[in-house]
Amino acid sequence: MKWLVAERRRSLSAALIVVAVVITSLLAPNPRDRVALGVAIVVAIVGVATLTIRGFRETHPVFARATLTVVALDVALFATYFFSSITNFNLAIGAAMSIVLLGLSFLTGASGQISLGNSAFMGVGALAVAIWANHHASTPMVVTLLIAVACGAFVGLLLGLPATRLRGPYLAGMTLAFAVAFTAIVNSFTSWTGGDAGLQLPTAVTPPQWLSSFFNAQTSLLRVNTMWLADITIVVTGVAFFFMANLFASRTGRAMRLVRDNEVAAELVGVSLPRARVIAFMVSSAYAALGGALWTLINNSVSPPTFSLALSITILSLVVIGGIGTISGALIGGVIYAYSTNVISWFTQHTGINSQGNLASQLPGIVFGGLLILTMLFAPMGIAGAVRRVWARRRVRMTP
Repeated sequence: MKWLVAERRRSLSAALIVVAVVITSLLAPNPRDRVALGVAIVVAIVGVATLTIRGFRETHPVFARATLTVVALDVALFATYFFSSITNFNLAIGAAMSIVLLGLSFLTGASGQISLGNSAFMGVGALAVAIWANHHASTPMVVTLLIAVACGAFVGLLLGLPATRLRGPYLAGMTLAFAVAFTAIVNSFTSWTGGDAGLQLPTAVTPPQWLSSFFNAQTSLLRVNTMWLADITIVVTGVAFFFMANLFASRTGRAMRLVRDNEVAAELVGVSLPRARVIAFMVSSAYAALGGALWTLINNSVSPPTFSLALSITILSLVVIGGIGTISGALIGGVIYAYSTNVISWFTQHTGINSQGNLASQLPGIVFGGLLILTMLFAPMGIAGAVRRVWARRRVRMTP
């Protein structure tokens, strides 16, 4: 019986692939577009068919996560081709922010530690990319991003070591002090960091020729550039989420949750509390630095005052709104952040609020504060937790 089901699944997948190839050959205007569209559809069909195999996720969890990541990236990259430049820019910003949120979600949700300094960790990664690019412009982008991640992890190690002796508000106070002092520290090395004026990347990130060839001559260069930036950010985000999903499910992730829930029980089973806390800090700061590095690539510049205490509070609020300790919660928070500017601009235009006034400048904080209050009242586990709870209740009702 299982063999028959598998055979039917393979036949259906093959039929869908054939139909997809026929449709792409009819719709795509030239051979290059036919190949690109056909590959995207085939990858999606094969990935979905693989994920729906009964017992596949339980027997091959890492491969299942990799397949899910490939399918999600395939759909997202395909969608950016049809989005406008503004949508792709917002998508890139949201993806970069979701990486930062994911790191803080791991620190707070998995290990139980509180940090108010993630904006400063973002600044470390952003400045690392800008400084390195201005001195080594020919370095490949992947290497530059890895350097930013290493710098963030190193700073996280420096703060994580004293954090092993701090708890609750004392730990939050230490990270708060780092966030407040970050701008002053940066201004002490103006020859490297540029001070408050920041740094400009020597060259903008430009798309390769093969990508530009997919567009006609009338397509604006801005749209092609923003699509390329969105594609880069989406791919990096997918890889970062894949590694974090495996870390959550690994022995280290289970040890973190045990430390969060019961420190005595964690020590009894041989978990080193200082080591677990330092690792959590390093992972969180590395992810924040990666998000900041992508932020620099997207904006083609870095301004240290951007990474202020207000941004740290916004990051913490978004983690709570999306859902602490969840992968999907970080994505939800990133999407909310990406499109909050558009929503606030629409609100100011339709309410007559002066866009240059004091109230308009405080609206982002008011909006995120209001969302945080509503989340605490109606969805204490965040949006992701609320959706998961509704889905679980529905499954219980449908069970005979």
